[in-house]
Amino acid sequence: MFENLSKRLSEAARSLSGKGRITETNIKDTLRQVRLALLEADVALPVVKSFINQVQERAIGEEVGKSLTPGQAFVKIIHSELVKILGSYAAPLNFKAQPPVVFMLVGLQGAGKTTTAAKLGKRLIELEKKKVMFVSVDVQRPAAILQLKKLATDVGALFSDSSSSEKPLHIVRRALKDAVQLHADVIIIDTAGRTHVDDELMQEIQAINSEAKPNETLFIVDSMAGQDAVNAAATFDQMLPLTGIILTKADGDSRGGVALSVRQVTGKPIRFLGTGEKLDALEMLYPDRLASRILGMGDILSFVEEIEQKVSKSDSKKLAQKLKKGRNFDLTDLRDQFLQMQDMGGLASMLKKLPIAGNISSAALKDAANEKKLSHQIAIINSMTPGERNSPKVINGSRKRRIALGSGQNIQDVNRLLKQYTQMERMMKKVSKGGMKKMMRSLPGGILPPGFK
Repeated sequence: MFENLSKRLSEAARSLSGKGRITETNIKDTLRQVRLALLEADVALPVVKSFINQVQERAIGEEVGKSLTPGQAFVKIIHSELVKILGSYAAPLNFKAQPPVVFMLVGLQGAGKTTTAAKLGKRLIELEKKKVMFVSVDVQRPAAILQLKKLATDVGALFSDSSSSEKPLHIVRRALKDAVQLHADVIIIDTAGRTHVDDELMQEIQAINSEAKPNETLFIVDSMAGQDAVNAAATFDQMLPLTGIILTKADGDSRGGVALSVRQVTGKPIRFLGTGEKLDALEMLYPDRLASRILGMGDILSFVEEIEQKVSKSDSKKLAQKLKKGRNFDLTDLRDQFLQMQDMGGLASMLKKLPIAGNISSAALKDAANEKKLSHQIAIINSMTPGERNSPKVINGSRKRRIALGSGQNIQDVNRLLKQYTQMERMMKKVSKGGMKKMMRSLPGGILPPGFK
């Protein structure tokens, strides 16, 4: 979402390289570049003005320490101000109420409310260990009710049925009773949306809000919608006691302006980012981590947390024990790694969270985002016999032709996969002999992250 903004901010910081210190004169052009970068990213004008004023005031003050270059000091200030814009701290959901705790999702049509309800429910079930119930009051769209019912089954949530012939308030009253009887911890209400804000929609949602008395009223914003979405959020905030915002489609090609505007305009925290189509693609927003990602500094903590949540501990332990005993890393192990990468949103999603992200070209990231390539590699391994997966050295020319034919790929693709496997095998041998520290030191820069020293 922030690729272009990241690039422009990095270029602006580099313009200060070679300068002895930051002055009002030499920072003028740099701030102009930052201002243009933010405007191109579709950040709201009042937010841009406030941001530039704050950066300028701090940069030409006494913030630059002797241990930092002007460029480094400038990046530090930009990072700090981005954190402020994004909310300074993570804002967890409020569960402080007698169960069932009510969460109500509101927003314009097409923002992704129903899918977000499912993602949020899945997160609460798996990470918070809550018993969750869904209910849809979108009586204008019977398909939305059916969609939420199916999603409830997919994530293991309860569902309070409704139909297009019922009044939304009647549905809510019955759902609240159902939630009490079935001992649900949380009930998530998926409300109706419109293509634009109108009086009828707002009156309906206000009535539901008065009846349900939600702990959280979360506005769902489409990151791709630009300043129209920010304006809609401001309107909803005037009419409803919004408690937070969830940004959807944050993995798309949006310029990032919504994320940097909506919190400042509404004063409400961004709780989560929707980062993909899968039901586990919902990240809690940590302002400091996202600011680091915007500046190409990576987000190691989120990367590690995602690994802990999505990578099978039993599979990891099995592989570690195998390597410890001196047994080879084989193609079955490589396939398992590919499958785990798919679960984590693919290689591009992972790379964006690493400190090297700022040095990776957009073309390389685009290539990494090619999910088909990963699927093709898995298909190639699946076309091998168990013996070939265990001992790749036996794969000769005729076997390669058979594997290529069976997987629908060509021999060059098979060769590329085998080369990739050889590189991975070498790396795994280093891990088994010298441990993770040795492998981390072999990376560019040789700097170990906190906790690895």
